[in-house]
Parts: sequence; structure tokens; C-alpha cells
Amino acid sequence: MIWEDLNENLIVPDLEAKSSDEVFEKLGGLFIAEGYCKDTYINALKDREKDFPTGVNMGSIGIAIPHTDKQHVIKGGVAIGVLKEPVHFFQMGTTDEPVEVKLVFMLAVEDPKEHLVFLQRILAVLQDQDVLAKIMKTGDKKKIVEIIKEKESNL
Repeated sequence: MIWEDLNENLIVPDLEAKSSDEVFEKLGGLFIAEGYCKDTYINALKDREKDFPTGVNMGSIGIAIPHTDKQHVIKGGVAIGVLKEPVHFFQMGTTDEPVEVKLVFMLAVEDPKEHLVFLQRILAVLQDQDVLAKIMKTGDKKKIVEIIKEKESNL
């Protein structure tokens, strides 16, 4: 279960950002401050996002799952940001299809073999529109953790 060690210090239920770069700086900064990632992590996110966008339209809510290569990661983790206002990302697999993102799941993956497993587990949880709605509405870090863990335990 990728959520078992979810650190509440990496959850921002009211993230203010005007761009994807600002999202990277704020959530990536938490990863660095908490010892999950190296100082190179934020710039690596920005560079990777240009070539490999991470936006996903999940129906009523756009999400983004930014991540980068393992050389920028100290230990694995997930940072979560619920944006106060949508931020423009591009659809995963394209470089020109915009997605207005309200929810960000930023990954620090130390084992490249786990990369796809992380993405699959996150998408499995987030395909449930009720779960997305609950995460968006709660405004509480502990409740976000509970919602996610409950959903994953039922998969």
C-alpha cells in the first residue's frame, strides 16, 4: 500500500498557485524540507513536465501526477495539493491539450520499477468520483489520508 506512510506535512488542502511551476515549487519544496528529495528536484520536475506532461482529466476534476527521475529522490513519498483555483497543465501523453487541474499528487519514487505501480494505484483510487469529491471538499489533512486509505483498502 503506497499510502501507509503518508506524511501529513506533505498535504496542502488549500494550495494557492497560479502556475504549474508554482505548484512544483510549493509541493516540491515540502519534499525537500521533509528530507524526501534533493535540491535538484524542483527544476527536474519543471524540465520533465515540458516533455512529459502529467495532467489527467478525471471527468469532473483535472488532476496532475508530476514526478521525476530517481537521482533527485532520497526516499519515496507522495505530496498532495488541493488547489484553491485551477492551474493549467497539459494532458499526459500530449504537449498541447490543456487540463485545468484542481488536485495534484506529486511523487517521489526512488525505485524506477515502482513508478508504474505508484501511478496505477493512484489512478485506481482517483477514478472514483466520490473519492475525488470528498478530497476536494474536506479541507482537512487527516481526513484526506483517511479517505484515500479507506478507498485503497477496498480495492
